[in-house]
Amino acid sequence: MVIPGTTPTDEKLFNPPGELQKDAHIPDFESYLRLYKKSIEEPEEFWKEVAEDFFWKSPPKGEFLKYNFDVTKGNVNVKFMEGAKTNICYNILDRNVNEKNRGEKVAYYWEGNSPSHSCSITYNQLLKQVCKFANVLKNMGVKKGDRVAIYLPMIPELVYSMLACARVGAVHSTVFAGFSSESLCERILDSQCSFLITADGVYRGDKLINLKQISDEALEKCIEKENFIVKNCIIVRHIGEQKNNANVYNSFQTPWNADTNVWWDDVMKNSSEECEPEWVDAEDPLFILYTSGSTVLHTVAGYLLYTALTFKYVFDYHPDDVYWCTADIGWITGHSYIIYGPLANGATSVLFEGVPVYPHVGRFWEIIEKYSVSKFYTAPTAIRLLMKYGQEPVKKFNLGSLKILGTVGEPINPEAWLWYYNVVGEKRCPVLDTFWQTETGGHVITPLPAATPLKPGSATFPFFGVLPSILNEHGEELEGEAEGYLVFKQPWPAIMRTVYGNHERFENTYFKKFPGFYVTGDGCRRDKDGYYWITGRIDDMLNVSGHLLSTAEVESALTEHPVVAEAAVVSRPHAVKGECLYCFVTLKNGREFSHSLAEELKKQVREKIGPIATPDFIQNAPALPKTRSGKIMRRVLRQIARSEKDLGDLSTLADPKVVEVLFSQRWEATA
Repeated sequence: MVIPGTTPTDEKLFNPPGELQKDAHIPDFESYLRLYKKSIEEPEEFWKEVAEDFFWKSPPKGEFLKYNFDVTKGNVNVKFMEGAKTNICYNILDRNVNEKNRGEKVAYYWEGNSPSHSCSITYNQLLKQVCKFANVLKNMGVKKGDRVAIYLPMIPELVYSMLACARVGAVHSTVFAGFSSESLCERILDSQCSFLITADGVYRGDKLINLKQISDEALEKCIEKENFIVKNCIIVRHIGEQKNNANVYNSFQTPWNADTNVWWDDVMKNSSEECEPEWVDAEDPLFILYTSGSTVLHTVAGYLLYTALTFKYVFDYHPDDVYWCTADIGWITGHSYIIYGPLANGATSVLFEGVPVYPHVGRFWEIIEKYSVSKFYTAPTAIRLLMKYGQEPVKKFNLGSLKILGTVGEPINPEAWLWYYNVVGEKRCPVLDTFWQTETGGHVITPLPAATPLKPGSATFPFFGVLPSILNEHGEELEGEAEGYLVFKQPWPAIMRTVYGNHERFENTYFKKFPGFYVTGDGCRRDKDGYYWITGRIDDMLNVSGHLLSTAEVESALTEHPVVAEAAVVSRPHAVKGECLYCFVTLKNGREFSHSLAEELKKQVREKIGPIATPDFIQNAPALPKTRSGKIMRRVLRQIARSEKDLGDLSTLADPKVVEVLFSQRWEATA
């Protein structure tokens, strides 16, 4: 690994601020290199030191870390601290309250969908509510190993529910409260969840969503499909508590099944505030979480240590920080960096129910000012959305408390990186582009704010314990400057252990293509300074006339044009080239699409990447089809590009009408 700045480079480096380096956990790049070397060469000693900060009912038995990544040598497996007994809920709550004297410290500032709804929750209050609900679960018969489905919006009860499951040794399966009844049903059936926790409803922006009705439909489908009956459904009275409008709330009264339905408040009323934790094995399951194509299983000890350490070092967390991750807890980012990682460090976090543009486009910046947020973590999609409104909404608020900015979910294009750095961070906050996956449990390639000189668009260097490599199509490791498949050569504590209920699929998906390596499914480029650049999913790569092109690279070139707010690139079959580029562009407010603009964009891509990358089609896209979490549904865009009308399930789209608009403009694409 090259020390940044010791070799010539064309890219501008953004060096860590001196103010951050004064009391940083990892104060410079040399410190990072020293610790990184130890984490790779002496992983047992490295992680034993991390584990000393936490409580273990009994120590591990046998090897601290053992694994097999090579499918030709037997079953793929990872075991970390096997035989040790602990409880993750105890470690992130009781330990903070009883050993660290943080009982009166705020764990969460909850900010509702409406600015008029907010509250704060201390560690004492959090522990009591979790214990109360853990007792509710136990009284209902939930025991170690049982699966519990959670279908809740971003409200405190979501945190209570997940941690109560962890306290009693149950496995939580949290489903994003924007999924359809069909999706919820599939997840309940897949993991055979005997219990469901949901809410009456939720406002998302100005849209009212009847979660109870969706849940009822899902439970009916479970019976229709497999005759599977959920034993209990606990409902949080969320909309009812707001008492906005009696007529609106009355419309939420859906059929009530007295055999299984109970109100959260009723079962919590007389529940005890004390609950002895269930001591579980380090390798016992903690949660399952659904991602595209896989049901990821994470286990207790490794996930605890890794989320704790990545949170502490990547965000350089200190006790006086206020941290805010804008993700939804229904996704892995929320699990790792709203709940487990921050609480393991005794952090104060913002828990946000709303959306970035309601009731106004400055909502993010307003909340940062309100709570004096110092560490802010959001998605490039959100940044690009807010860029469209310019600097004025940002400048209305005092963002002087900010010290570190982070991004997650996809590689951030340089234009968005620079806007985030210059406008939001006021040129003083490093921007951390963190690469990781549901499967990895936590950050695997990421800058450290006081140690890593930054290149806009690069995820930079591996985190401790992570050993990346780049392979070509033949499975050969590439040295130095290279581009190919991103893989990892050895495990870190939080790597997924299996695909729930289907270990063969786990091996086939992640380990069969290149035996001996974990295959991320992402393409990657390593530059002459050793920096890693994620080029996008391999299935988002295009093979144009025998040349492998990254869609992310083309998208970045398009968004560098001053009138383009966002771009998405997919492949379209071509009689000569095999595949050609079909580009969707969303323009900034007030800009108009034209043939001349399309030609400008083609020229820009050609100049930035090369003639082979010249787009064949550019289509105006007033909006892109996205899930409610902001992820672009490229599958839908590919089908639009190919004029395939049978689009399948669109229930996860935030606005399905976008698809109709794109189809109607399909033939206007400039070729």
